[in-house]
Amino acid sequence: MDLIISGLGKAFRLLLSLDQEVLAITWLSLKVSGLATVISLLLGISFGTTVALTTFPGRNLVVSLINTGMALPPVVVGLFVTIFLWRNGPLGFMGLLYTPAAMIIAQIVIATPIVTGISLAAMQSLPEKLRLQILALGATRLQMLWLLMREARLPLLAAVMAGFGGVISEVGASIMVGGNIKGYSRVLTTATVMETSRGNFEMAMALGIILLFFIFLINAILSRIQQQTKVR
Repeated sequence: MDLIISGLGKAFRLLLSLDQEVLAITWLSLKVSGLATVISLLLGISFGTTVALTTFPGRNLVVSLINTGMALPPVVVGLFVTIFLWRNGPLGFMGLLYTPAAMIIAQIVIATPIVTGISLAAMQSLPEKLRLQILALGATRLQMLWLLMREARLPLLAAVMAGFGGVISEVGASIMVGGNIKGYSRVLTTATVMETSRGNFEMAMALGIILLFFIFLINAILSRIQQQTKVR
């Protein structure tokens, strides 16, 4: 209990004193996970909506693969991204390994199936006749898609929260592809693991509390938007 209390105190001191290293680590965490979430939303919502609204051979297999991807272990993602970005790998010429860009790529791979799966379920939950009614009123297919997404906006906002939560809190892939390099690719999760391995539990606890604080803050904002949308 004393360790938790001391960790809370240290977390507040680090934030209030504007510790430059902690601020840099926090900013990189939010930037990497934020960019990964935005890109995964563009990919996941588009693909999930396409699969939900179309019929094609092998569709059940695609849905099964999407659902399987929602449970991808981050360390497995980190392994494959590392292989692809390794100097002798297919994308090794790009020199992205052990950079924040590599972390973004890994987090996109983790978040996209989550967003896709939730988007797919959200669009499938809408009445099938709704599409026909919208088209019968003279709407274009693009307008129909927009209206359907408006109808499914609550679960789609849940997809945003799930996607962001899945990447901001992961550690395995970030360490493997980012290298946890001080001042360059160190984020809150990897810094917490490092401090724990050093036996510096107070600092690790402080970093963990800061991470939880920002996860709560962002999800609180998104939840407020979601509930206001529900009331309307």
